[in-house]
Amino acid sequence: MSAAANRRPLKSRSSGWARVLAAWLVRTSVTPDAISVASVVFAALGAAALTFSGAPWALLVCALCIQLRLLCNLLDGMVAVEGGKGSPVGGLYNEIPDRIADSAFIVAAGYAAGPAWLGWCGALMAIATAYIRALGGTLGLAQDFRGPMAKPHRMAVLTAACVLGAAEAYLRHSQYALRAALWVIVLGGLLTCVRRTHALARALTARARPGA
Repeated sequence: MSAAANRRPLKSRSSGWARVLAAWLVRTSVTPDAISVASVVFAALGAAALTFSGAPWALLVCALCIQLRLLCNLLDGMVAVEGGKGSPVGGLYNEIPDRIADSAFIVAAGYAAGPAWLGWCGALMAIATAYIRALGGTLGLAQDFRGPMAKPHRMAVLTAACVLGAAEAYLRHSQYALRAALWVIVLGGLLTCVRRTHALARALTARARPGA
């Protein structure tokens, strides 16, 4: 499958601000791989704030870092594909930093919310959904980005939980919002794995039929 066919469909990719920012980055010496690495830096900062402080400001810092991480995820592909600055190892930089960033944010949320095991389960579900998606690509099928808990959905849930959690931490000194978000990520990730696996099995069966 072509690289374009295996790109995550994002409406923000066609927005004016994203095109302007990507075009500016193309004119600089910044590479798509460097942008991908920057996403891990933002994830580390957000996870550190979340893990080592339950203060409202730390939750808001984490929410900001999540959005900066997603911005890097958007721009690295645009600079690589539309800007023509992709490298031979771009596929590695596109996938590996994503898995690290996902795990950092979700595991940190587990420690911040109390049940650390819930964060580890959420990270496992995040990796599993990505694995099934990539598996389809290795089998010659278009990669499946369906949810309900794909990467953008996970990060949207966690961002909302951090913002709500900041208000909760300030008013009640508790972290129920983060805990609820982790359950949503775990159960939604499990459902996503089931849906993607089922769709993959159907596609493989259909391809194997005579005349397919």
